[in-house]
Amino acid sequence: MNLPSYRINYRLLFIALILAAFGVRELALEVRPSLLRPGLHLFAYVGNTGDGTISVIDLVKLAPVATVTVGARPSGVRAHPTRPEVWGLSSAGGDVWVLDAASNRIVAQIPVPIEPFALDFSPDGTRAYVAASGSNTVYAIDCASRRVIGRATTGLHPWIAHVTPDGKTLVVSNHDDSTISIFDAGTLALRGVVSVAANPEQIVVLPDSSKAFVTSDALNEISVVDLKQMTLLANLALGGSPNALALKPDGGELYVISTDAHGLIVVNTETNSVAEQFVLLGNSPAAAALTTDAQTLYVTDKASNDVIPVQVGTREVQPPTNDWQWRAPGARRRRACSRREMKCWWWQTADRATSR
Repeated sequence: MNLPSYRINYRLLFIALILAAFGVRELALEVRPSLLRPGLHLFAYVGNTGDGTISVIDLVKLAPVATVTVGARPSGVRAHPTRPEVWGLSSAGGDVWVLDAASNRIVAQIPVPIEPFALDFSPDGTRAYVAASGSNTVYAIDCASRRVIGRATTGLHPWIAHVTPDGKTLVVSNHDDSTISIFDAGTLALRGVVSVAANPEQIVVLPDSSKAFVTSDALNEISVVDLKQMTLLANLALGGSPNALALKPDGGELYVISTDAHGLIVVNTETNSVAEQFVLLGNSPAAAALTTDAQTLYVTDKASNDVIPVQVGTREVQPPTNDWQWRAPGARRRRACSRREMKCWWWQTADRATSR
């Protein structure tokens, strides 16, 4: 069985941090001084595969503030949606770790053998779900007690566990048997198994929880699955590998960044079709982030270290920038996601903002 690749792409990691810092700077320019008041913190949490630690980076000062040992091969780093905690996995150690964001201390470790790789939370933050690639198992964890409260058998080598927006369904991509498993999120009862394009990995679900879009690591395709009927609707040919996904907030369009095709592919989620217009971007587009008004898509280029703005409505590509003073009108939050090496985004609470 082939286990997940844990190579670190430092250039991509650096670009993702740049994109996160763009969001921080933009936020500061737009709402200063009401947001950047005393006591506010903006942090990024970066997993370091080589030494089993995470680095805590102050995104205001752009300086590291702590290094925390979490266990071998950290992955799946996620900020809890309602608690001041950062959760992640030690893939080699076989456990979930919980970091208190105020003290930067590990406050819990929860065994989830073997090779846990991906983690997701229920929308209300009461549960965490972990896909363990080495044991073909998905675990449910109560976030308050930090105890495993359920487990279920998946397909071969589960890659991603993704909770639907309504919190009722858990979708797991099974990399080595080219299926997705669909579970009841409350009971982990298996509702069905759907065959999809080879080696499924990333999962995006529409806001109404009706459809899942699942990328293939082996083919330049994305599978469309009806989650209510549990049937495959289409395998869409993309013309390039799907490296990163960004879903429009209303769910109407899915933006697929393809590094080897050097551009942006748009999927109409209502008609389950790929738009004819292909948007050529940079040399190696890698990650994408939508503004909250869904007017502009920002794409990082890992070859040039640029951020490329694309106007969503017109598909117009604007000049790239790596100017830290630059900002776009109307954008207040930004999210950047790489394919595997890192995930970086930020969220704001009443007295704290954290990037992960």
